Amino acid sequence: MTSRKKTENLSFEESLAELEAIVEQMEKGDLPLELALEKFERGIQLTKQSQHKLSQAEQKVRILLQQQGQAELIPFDEDKE
Repeated sequence: MTSRKKTENLSFEESLAELEAIVEQMEKGDLPLELALEKFERGIQLTKQSQHKLSQAEQKVRILLQQQGQAELIPFDEDKE
């Protein structure tokens, strides 16, 4: 096994940084096929874990808002800015 941390042991920021590095490496297009597939698989794992962590954070925010008696979360819409 490599020295890489398991995805569940990474912080959201660490996962994002690793994902960005993988994307940069793959965009260059000079990785051997086997290594590119390994990087792709790692990227999928990191993406899933990051999405899970974001969902957990959103749930915590919802709970805190409910405890404070505030309205529900309003989805962010970049187009309205």
